[in-house]
Amino acid sequence: MSAAAEIQIIAVVVAVACALPGVFLVLRRMAMMSDAISHTVLLGIVLGFFVIGSLDSPFLILAAAAMGVITVSLVELLLRTRLVRQDAAIGLVFPALFSIAVILISRFARGVHLDVDAVLLGELAFAPLDRIDIGSIDLPRSLVVMGLTLVVNAVLIALFYKELKLTTFDPGLAVALGFSPTLIHYGLMLMVSVTAVGAFDAVGSILVVALMITPAAAAYLLTDRLSRMLLYSAALAASAAVAGFWMAWFLDANIAGAIASMLGVLFLGVFLLAPERGLLAQAARRGRQRWDFAQTALTIHLLNHEHTPDSVQECRVDHLHYHMRWEPNFAATVVSQAERGGLVRRTNGDLALTADGRERARTALVHS
Repeated sequence: MSAAAEIQIIAVVVAVACALPGVFLVLRRMAMMSDAISHTVLLGIVLGFFVIGSLDSPFLILAAAAMGVITVSLVELLLRTRLVRQDAAIGLVFPALFSIAVILISRFARGVHLDVDAVLLGELAFAPLDRIDIGSIDLPRSLVVMGLTLVVNAVLIALFYKELKLTTFDPGLAVALGFSPTLIHYGLMLMVSVTAVGAFDAVGSILVVALMITPAAAAYLLTDRLSRMLLYSAALAASAAVAGFWMAWFLDANIAGAIASMLGVLFLGVFLLAPERGLLAQAARRGRQRWDFAQTALTIHLLNHEHTPDSVQECRVDHLHYHMRWEPNFAATVVSQAERGGLVRRTNGDLALTADGRERARTALVHS
């Protein structure tokens, strides 16, 4: 297998592994927690390295995951004081823990393959160079680690899907049914921590944040169903990973940065073009609502003056400008749409309600 193919496979696996727990972070309005965890786990790695003395030990993942849980605990400890909000609590905790890690690396870990820039930015191009043997198969270490992480994340989400869904959307009901939202919450944070630890060695912590939040945020604009949101998030993340690789290939740029850029492009596309929640769909819906409201106002006006002495004047197209205070062109458009919709009939400029138009006016008056 070529290095280019291995890099793309690693990128896709990392992207999907990050995107799955990211869905729950977005739904729980904890997007910035991924940023905090992806940075503070570095302190866990540093402390684990000082204790164990090796960067290859699997215990570093446990140490880093524990630091992620500690980060969440410290944030919630500050929240319980009710003196700061969540965003401020995160802004206080993660810079402090991350800066401690930076100081320890620069002071005590010089000459060790533990670099702050590499942790932040990552370099997928080097991922295939670090390899391990699985039986008789030689594979990149990042692919093995993140492949296992992806499988574990998918299995855990499948096993605890109902619990995660319930505690995400209705924690009160979860408590009433005997579930522990706190336990599920810390389990999710542990999943995020382990995923961040495994991913940032290959792609850097900045891309970890982008992969956890951007696909999930885009998927949220596309569907209201959690199951579909998980699938859409994974698909968007994988698409951005492949597209970002080829963008970096043609531009001779950093792969992680290119993937993050493609994530931004995909989100912008969804933000504009999503069928229900996109900006264009909202603008079109507001336009339809404007014309629908005007047609309803027209039917009410005609109903109020139907069979009255002044109906000769009030129920004419050329008098709507005066009585409804509509511009002539706007009034003509409203009447034409109402005609096409079967709400009114026009005869030599005189307007009359149809049965559908009369029903619409009465319904509007009842609900007003």
